[in-house]
Amino acid sequence: MSQKKVHYLSLDTPAILVDMDRLEANIREMSQLATESGVKLRPHTKVHESAAIAKVQLEAGACGIEVGPIDQSDPMAERGINDILVAHPFYGEHKLEKLKRILSKWSKLKLTIVVDMIEQAEGISRIGQAVGQRVPVLVKLETGGNRYGVLPGEPVLNLAKRLCQLPGIAFKGIYAHEAGAEPTDEGVAKMAFEVATVTVETAKMLRREGFMIECVSVGASPTFRATCDYIKQGKFPEITEIHPGNCVIGDIMHVMTHGNIREACALSVLVSVMSASHPNHVIMDAGWKTFGAESMIERWDTPGFFWKGKPSYGSVQGRSDLWFGKAGAETGWLYYKENAKKDLNIGDRLEIVPNNATLVINIHDELYGTRNGSVERTFQVTGRSSGS
Repeated sequence: MSQKKVHYLSLDTPAILVDMDRLEANIREMSQLATESGVKLRPHTKVHESAAIAKVQLEAGACGIEVGPIDQSDPMAERGINDILVAHPFYGEHKLEKLKRILSKWSKLKLTIVVDMIEQAEGISRIGQAVGQRVPVLVKLETGGNRYGVLPGEPVLNLAKRLCQLPGIAFKGIYAHEAGAEPTDEGVAKMAFEVATVTVETAKMLRREGFMIECVSVGASPTFRATCDYIKQGKFPEITEIHPGNCVIGDIMHVMTHGNIREACALSVLVSVMSASHPNHVIMDAGWKTFGAESMIERWDTPGFFWKGKPSYGSVQGRSDLWFGKAGAETGWLYYKENAKKDLNIGDRLEIVPNNATLVINIHDELYGTRNGSVERTFQVTGRSSGS
């Protein structure tokens, strides 16, 4: 990827940029694959947390959106998005009160909740009755990610039966999220096939037992392309929705897990060189408070992960000879690698694709959408810090 002259902003502080061409291309890819496969697209918005970007996705054909915690649904609904799925199960009176306020406040909102325990559903049932609604509920399957989820088979059937006995909710289907694939094309395709198989078999079992489920949802960022290919081949016609998320923005972590290619990463951090006094490195004006502290150390055994014992905190656009190998609170170290052209001067500006775009976006208020070297629009991070 060639380095381009950075001239869009006169700010002397780091800024978060979104390449509009790449963003739009990523949105088109997701929408086109879903359309070709005959499934609905419900993108997960936890990476960008921006209602404006979510609306671009909806305009491109998405049926609705997903958020992570319940808190993130409120700023999306406030800005006119009325079909939202809460992907993270939740529990506790504080969160249930938030659910009650959201349902009471936004009468046109279709808010679907994912659960994996009856205790979660009982609380939702109470809120549904209190506001005079039947809240749509999906059961989260455990398919190998070792996070949330009910084991397929009898555990899912037993939970479904209990859900249908609760007033104030409506059991609508099942939800699976692929994770932990071997980071190769073959590994990702294998994971997509295995999770789709388990999910579809679970859907068939529930339907044999008389459950009229509407939603069968799979398809994370690394796997949704393979899932769509399988569906186009005539496999897994029971799948109704896919829910990729991070690939709309991209970052180095998802490049490593085959969720993106490096050239499709739309987000970068614009930084300035603050000191070039050392012969072997320069200091820039961004550290943990800008990038977060994601070193991806769990992938330490990946070839090329370390350079001189240092992990990387991001990838410098157009400069493979630079290594972002150390971060402080407000500063970062860019090291000259072997045979590097030691040409950086104080005031020079660079773009860095971060390891974890979600971390970066969640600690900033605005994203600058750029095209051809100029700022085209500003995206507000409307869901910033709306975690639980």
